[in-house]
Amino acid sequence: MDERNLSAEDFQAHRAHLRGVAYRMLGSLSEAEDAVQEAWLHLSRADTRDVANPRGWLTTVVARVCLDFLRTRKSRREEPEDEQGADPFTPRTDGSTPEQEALMADSVGVALLVVLDALNPPERIAFVLHDLFSMSFDEIAPIVGRNAAATRQLASRARRRVHGAALSPDADLSRQHEVVSAFLAASRGGDLDALLAVLDPDVVVRTDMKLPPGAPREVHGARNVANQARLHAARARVSQIALIDGQVGVVVAPRGRLHSVLLFTVVEGRIRALETVFDPAALGQLGVSVFPT
Repeated sequence: MDERNLSAEDFQAHRAHLRGVAYRMLGSLSEAEDAVQEAWLHLSRADTRDVANPRGWLTTVVARVCLDFLRTRKSRREEPEDEQGADPFTPRTDGSTPEQEALMADSVGVALLVVLDALNPPERIAFVLHDLFSMSFDEIAPIVGRNAAATRQLASRARRRVHGAALSPDADLSRQHEVVSAFLAASRGGDLDALLAVLDPDVVVRTDMKLPPGAPREVHGARNVANQARLHAARARVSQIALIDGQVGVVVAPRGRLHSVLLFTVVEGRIRALETVFDPAALGQLGVSVFPT
C-alpha cells in the first residue's frame, strides 16, 4: 500500500465522478459543486494513508455531505426557487448557466431528478448510491445510519417511487409516447410543420398559470397552439416525458426543480387537448414516475 495522504491530483482524478454523484443526490449543479468542494476540505484535513480505495472513500465523503445538505435544505420546500409564472431560465449568480444545468439534467434525466426530489434524504442517498453507482448496502448503511437490511428497504421504497407501479406492456401508452415525443422534439426545434402534424386541428390548450387580466386561459386551433409551442423552446429543452398519474405527460424542470407539467389527451394519433399545470399545490398531488424503457 502507498502510505501517503491522498493528494490534490488524486482528488482531481475523481472529481467528475464525485460531481456526478452529488448532482444526482442534490439535483443542483451549484450545490453539487459546493458538495465536492466540501469533500476536498474533508480530504485536506483527514489522515488518508490507510485508504485503499480512494474513489470509494471520496464517494462516501460526498454522500455524507449531500445527506447533510438535503436534511438542512428547508428553504427548498418553504421558498420555491422560481415564482409561479416567472422565467426560470435566467443565469444564476453562482456562475452556472441555464445551458450548463440543462446539459447536466439531460445527462441524468429530468424526470428522474423530479422523482428523486420527492424522496426523503435517506431514501434518495440509498437509491442513488446503490441503483445508480452500484455501492453495496453494507457500504451505504453507515452513511444513512441504518443497518444493511433497513438500507435495502430504503432503496426499495425509493425504487417503487421512481418507477411507479409495475406496468405491463401497454400499446396505448406506447402510441401516446410516440406522439408526445414528436411534439416535444418539434417544440425544441421550433419546427412548425412537425408541430402541426401531431396536433389535432381543433386542439385546445388550457393553463392554470397566473396571467395578466384579460389574458385567455385557453388557446384553440393547431396553428395557434403550434406558434405558442415554438415560443417555449427553452422550456422544452429542460422537459422530459414521464408517467403522470399513469398517463404520458411531460415534466418541466429547469435546474432539476419541478416547474410545471403538461398533460395530454391523444386521440387517433394526434393531440386533442393539452393542459399545463403550474400551481404548486396541484403539482404536489400528481404522481410522477420515470417512463419505463
